[in-house]
Amino acid sequence: MSLQLRNSDAAEDAVQETLLAALAAEASYEGPRQPAHLAYRHPQHKIVDAIRRTSRESPLEGAAEESAAELDGLFDERGHWNEHPSPWEDPDGALHQKQFLAALEACLRGLPARTSQVFLMREHLGLETPEICKELGLTPTHCWVLLYRARMALRECLTRTWFAAR
Repeated sequence: MSLQLRNSDAAEDAVQETLLAALAAEASYEGPRQPAHLAYRHPQHKIVDAIRRTSRESPLEGAAEESAAELDGLFDERGHWNEHPSPWEDPDGALHQKQFLAALEACLRGLPARTSQVFLMREHLGLETPEICKELGLTPTHCWVLLYRARMALRECLTRTWFAAR
């Protein structure tokens, strides 16, 4: 949770709220047990609640997004790569390695906060674009731009720190 929230205190609060909500739901639930719902959906909702609360309390500055502008140097005026990234050797095999996940987490931490939030809400939490836009107060176009920037930055970071090092 700390990766999504970018704040260990907020992550600890979200974990505590999740446990309390799961215990309350477990005590009052009388249908067939669904531990996957308690183990996955409760944390997902608490993360979104925490992101929503953080966005209201301290909105991210537009300057954080400007650091993503350096990615523009990777492309020419037509949107093509200035220098094509090298092909990845075995991305499916790399996904199963702890070191890869550590490298991915480090690359995610290098993204601007809002870009990382949008990417994790979409790819990790599985939220759809309209839901992300509603939670963060974004237009769909801005959301798609942030997702694009996140994917491009992660590709470059992983190429540099993981695949090139192999």
